[in-house]
Parts: sequence; C-alpha cells; structure tokens
Amino acid sequence: MRTVLVVEDDPAIRRGVVDALEASGYRAIESADGESAIREGTAREPDLVLLDIMLPKRDGFLVLEELRRARPALPVIMLTARGSEEDRVKGLKGGADDYVVKPFSASELLARVGAVLRRSAERPKLSGTVEIAGCRVDLERREVTRDGETHELSQREAELLRYLASARGHPVSRDEILQRVWGLDPHGITTRTIDMHIARLREKIGGEALKTVRGQGYMLL
Repeated sequence: MRTVLVVEDDPAIRRGVVDALEASGYRAIESADGESAIREGTAREPDLVLLDIMLPKRDGFLVLEELRRARPALPVIMLTARGSEEDRVKGLKGGADDYVVKPFSASELLARVGAVLRRSAERPKLSGTVEIAGCRVDLERREVTRDGETHELSQREAELLRYLASARGHPVSRDEILQRVWGLDPHGITTRTIDMHIARLREKIGGEALKTVRGQGYMLL
C-alpha cells in the first residue's frame, strides 16, 4: 500500500483529501504545519507528499527545500490556492513534481497522484556522468560543470536531461516528454512547464547543445 503525506493546515480540506486517498486504497499521513511536515516526510518515508504552500511555522517552499535535501527522489505535488505563474515556477524550480491549484476535484487530485507515482516507479536512477558540449554532467549528484563553474540541476531537470541524452541526436516531441518524463497524458494539455525546464537547461549546459527542431520537439546534440 502506497503512503501519502498530506500537508494542509485547513482541517476540512485535509480531511477531504485523506478520505479520498483512503477510499482509493492509499494510506494517508496527516500534517498541519511545516515543521511537522519535515519530520513526517523524513522519518516516516512516505511514497509521495501533497504539500500546501500557505502553512504555519514554515511555508511549503521551505518544506520542499528541506524534503529535497533529505530525500532528493521523493515525489511532491504542491497544493495551493495561489494560481500565479510566479508561484508555479518557484515550486517547479524547487523540484516539485506537479502543481494543483485549489479548488480541485478529488478525481483530478487522484489522477495526478497516480501519474506521479507511476513516473516515480519507472524513473531511472540518476547515476553516471556524461559529456555534453564541453560540459561534464554528473547525473547522480545532479551537477553541471561548465567553464569551471558548477551548476546544480533540479530533480526534474536531471530527469529531462537524462531522457534527452538517451535519444541524443534525435528529436523528442513535447508529447513524448510529457508522457515519459512527467508521466502525464499529453492529450489536450497545454503547458509552459517544458519550455521553462528547457530554458533552464540551456542556461546551464549552453544553448548550442539543446536545439529546438521545428514541428518535432527538442534534440540534444
């Protein structure tokens, strides 16, 4: 049975999420503030965390940072009433696997949980070192060394780079990236998340190494 840590300070919302998870066969752990979320997320080793942003004691971004430090591969879905692009970008840059804006339906949330867990189970271990356009990329430590400077990769950036490297020299479509890296059904989805991650990778490995192939997707040279 998969275990999900639900971090939400609103008791009614938290109870509703827990009930939906348990009705679908998950085991749920509850937390109402940021400090207890960090303790539960590190000590009880859940399979996934549903993490609100607006929390007492420590906000969700700080919790995400601590969880990523302790358990780099732990899947995290951000839950928030905030819908601004700035907050979505901040959460994704911090290593969140997905982002759900309140109000959300139980069916939508469960679909996202299932997709992220499937992706996590199929996710290759981040290991090994590759050379890309003069950069040394350590996929285990999630670091890029370029011109003597070292840049850290987020979990998702490392996964995306590893997937593109596996198809090196061949274009990979956005739909394939959504399906194989994000674990989402690409049908009917419009998202700038891929664009944002591609832009961040280009900053770190150099734009000349990661090309946009018109009408086909992205290609790592």
